Amino acid sequence: MTSPDSPGTRLDPWFDSYAARAHAMRASEIRALFSVANRPEVVSLAGGMPYIGGLPLEELAEMQRRLVMEQGEVALQYGSGQGDEGLREHITQVMALEGISAHPDDVVVTTGSQQALDLVTKIFIDPGDVIVAEAPSYVGALGVFRAHEADVVHVAMDENGLVPAALETTLARLASEGRRVKFLYTVPNFHNPGGVTLALERRPQVLEICRRYGVLVLEDNPYGLLGFDSEPLPALRSMSEEGVIYLGSFSKTFAPGYRVGWAVAPHAVREKLVLASESAILCPSNASQLAIRTYLEHADWQGQIKKFREQYRERRDAMISALEEHIPEASWNVPEGGFYVWLTLPEGLDAKSMLPRAVTARVAYVPGTAFYYDGSGAGHMRLSYCYPTPERIREGVRRLAGVIEAELETVRIFGSGAQGPGDSVDFPSPDLA
Repeated sequence: MTSPDSPGTRLDPWFDSYAARAHAMRASEIRALFSVANRPEVVSLAGGMPYIGGLPLEELAEMQRRLVMEQGEVALQYGSGQGDEGLREHITQVMALEGISAHPDDVVVTTGSQQALDLVTKIFIDPGDVIVAEAPSYVGALGVFRAHEADVVHVAMDENGLVPAALETTLARLASEGRRVKFLYTVPNFHNPGGVTLALERRPQVLEICRRYGVLVLEDNPYGLLGFDSEPLPALRSMSEEGVIYLGSFSKTFAPGYRVGWAVAPHAVREKLVLASESAILCPSNASQLAIRTYLEHADWQGQIKKFREQYRERRDAMISALEEHIPEASWNVPEGGFYVWLTLPEGLDAKSMLPRAVTARVAYVPGTAFYYDGSGAGHMRLSYCYPTPERIREGVRRLAGVIEAELETVRIFGSGAQGPGDSVDFPSPDLA
């Protein structure tokens, strides 16, 4: 056995005892930013935190008081591994807004949709299995996939979401190489981080391609009800019950502090999800579940979502107008919902290396490298408009513009290094500045 004083182990005497998968774990670039970005003097355009101040907090406090007084012995006790049946009934009503027809027995309640991501990956992925995901892709999912030792292969998106032809080409290539693709991971609505939405006509195309190649679809949909100007598009799950696992969450449409999400899966998969969840946490929090169930039963939750949509639209507009005014040399998408703008920097700039100077200028963002499995994407950044006020957003973009201008001046004087492969990805659109 290696002694604690062996080379390479002095800081951690248990280094050689870790499982191989533990060595693949790494800190999220977003989480690493929080300690700095949460300082009041910093305008954070980094984290995707919902605007909790828009909730009726006094009404919620009274609901929680009644819940504890009337159902405290249930709310504070252990519960079902699959989740509270009454909440699961309400979840089916929420999903019906996106065309999903499901029975409460189809639903597995999880500790946020992040746990659902982990459970699905745990029951499907052996080390070396391939997961296909959009480029760029949600950083939290990439962390889960890396922890389970998957190999992530990215597929291109454009202004209309995942490109079906690129998906088919990728799956055909992987099949010819004898590589096993377990599922396609996709965020079809108001993509995190890309901000784009999978076009309606592409949805059945993507499902048919995956069906032909025997690839399951993992549909992650926390933003689907947060469109600004249109009704929700039909979920992929509404078009294929056997070929899609659907993940949902109350974190964006209600409050993330309760940590309640869910999965809807084919029957056999659902049973394995319940077993995996029970082995991990025994059961999801009864207190959180009953709090959300009470909210859905007694509050105007659809009216609250409408208010959120209006608030986020105002913030989106503030960001786009500020970008047009202060950073016209960059390009970006104009999201139709959700929380994020995906910005492409002028040629020669590196968002990751620029970040310390941005924080010094009291503005924070997430560099594009966080959203690629191979760490490419340095020519991009994700800007979140969900939490700051419109005034703070405009000030943040003004500060960011100063950082970018200083970087451009440095490039003009000294030149720049070569860009990575992810830097060629863009979302051309008539709405780009």
